[in-house]
Amino acid sequence: MVDSIQFLLNQELISLRDINPSMTVLQYLREKQSIMGTKEGCAEGDCGACSVVLVEIVNGELSYKAINSCILFVGSLHGKQLITVEGLKYQNKLHPVQQAMVDFHGSQCGFCTPGFIMALFAMYHMQKSFTVNEIHNQLAGNLCRCTGYRPIIDAAASIQFSGDHFEDKKEETKTLLLSIVKGGLLTFRSEGTTFFIPDSLESLLELRQKYPDARLLAGGTDLGLMISKHFQVLSEIILLGNVSELKDVTETEDQLSFGAAVSYTDLLPHFENNFPSLYKMVLRLGSTQIRNSGSMGGNIMNASPIGDSSPALMALGASVTLASLNGEREVLISDLFVDYRKTTLHEEEVLLSIKIPKLKEKQTFEVFKISKRFDQDISTCCGAFCVEFDDSIVKEVKIAFGGMAATPIRAKNTEGFLTGKQWTEETVEQAEKLLQEEFTPMSDFRGSAWYRTKVSSNLLKKFYLVSTNQLEDTGVVHYE
Repeated sequence: MVDSIQFLLNQELISLRDINPSMTVLQYLREKQSIMGTKEGCAEGDCGACSVVLVEIVNGELSYKAINSCILFVGSLHGKQLITVEGLKYQNKLHPVQQAMVDFHGSQCGFCTPGFIMALFAMYHMQKSFTVNEIHNQLAGNLCRCTGYRPIIDAAASIQFSGDHFEDKKEETKTLLLSIVKGGLLTFRSEGTTFFIPDSLESLLELRQKYPDARLLAGGTDLGLMISKHFQVLSEIILLGNVSELKDVTETEDQLSFGAAVSYTDLLPHFENNFPSLYKMVLRLGSTQIRNSGSMGGNIMNASPIGDSSPALMALGASVTLASLNGEREVLISDLFVDYRKTTLHEEEVLLSIKIPKLKEKQTFEVFKISKRFDQDISTCCGAFCVEFDDSIVKEVKIAFGGMAATPIRAKNTEGFLTGKQWTEETVEQAEKLLQEEFTPMSDFRGSAWYRTKVSSNLLKKFYLVSTNQLEDTGVVHYE
């Protein structure tokens, strides 16, 4: 057992004992450290007021990522650097990001300002310079009710990388972080919670067998809400981020494979190159802060009927590898879900990896997300379509939806009807009628059953128009 959680808070080495490792970082900063710049707005990773920056060593270099501290556990800080807005000022001089916000009057009431600054600070270090579209993308997870965003955008556009005291001390920071990280299983216990950090797949699987009810923590974008919103006590938590097999990304000529704990941010370049429509959807799925934390593996295994990853992966014919001490087994994602928030995962198993076949030359794939808000909103309906053509004949088709049943689901009757037929508007209109009878969705505040049924058939029509170059898919807003 390790007796302390160790990390850098700005430039100070912190060792925490006798603190619940599932306490949120936001709560820790405000209540234990009296660091008040980081604010609570929504307590669910939606508004960005609580944004901080986590720094860790990736491929020998420091990686800066904006994270929502309201759903981040203190135990997840071990071996990392946590930077807050208070840490940016140096020798009584504002950081260039802070100075830009002052110069362009980017702050009014000031409540949201620290979160904006930290989001831009991460961008400052990782990208050095940025376009207007990149600024909008970076700040989509930060809400402001005062300034109308224009002065904040102008401030961001004015920033030029000129270094800072973090850049000057990067070698010192690397040395300190490396001194914290130790091999083997790390275990922290306090206030009724045990926090495990395994560093090997074998260690993870042994823990999974010994503690089948333990919560598996990748990004915590869902699990964090159990603490921040529902105030639950989680007796055992297993952090997945130090298991290398769960962080690997492998790309071959025919397949993209990635571990269950790989973040959306790290997957985006691979999606952009191989599955552009999926790339556009992930940009809408969550903010930069959420994509930096959240994993597609977590999105799949929470088995939500409105999880956006699953319909796309089902349409692409993706599979998952499930592992235990007894071995591994591969399951098509189409066969993974058995009921509302239930999968075929056995209690001693973990999700190891996800495999997506690359598109063939004659395949067309699109995924469409319908939600009340364009960015960062839960889907009313999400439809994914993949068709392989033989000239104008449908050789094979996969159609999958979220929001239409208790699980993500394939439209197998509609698929069967379309297979072997000419890909024409008349055929698609006939398929639309069949699709409207295939599911019995529920009505809720996101949309009525009638609306979901109509939208699902409209998305099939949209896919036809996009696939025949009669309509351009505008999956991402571009700013000029």
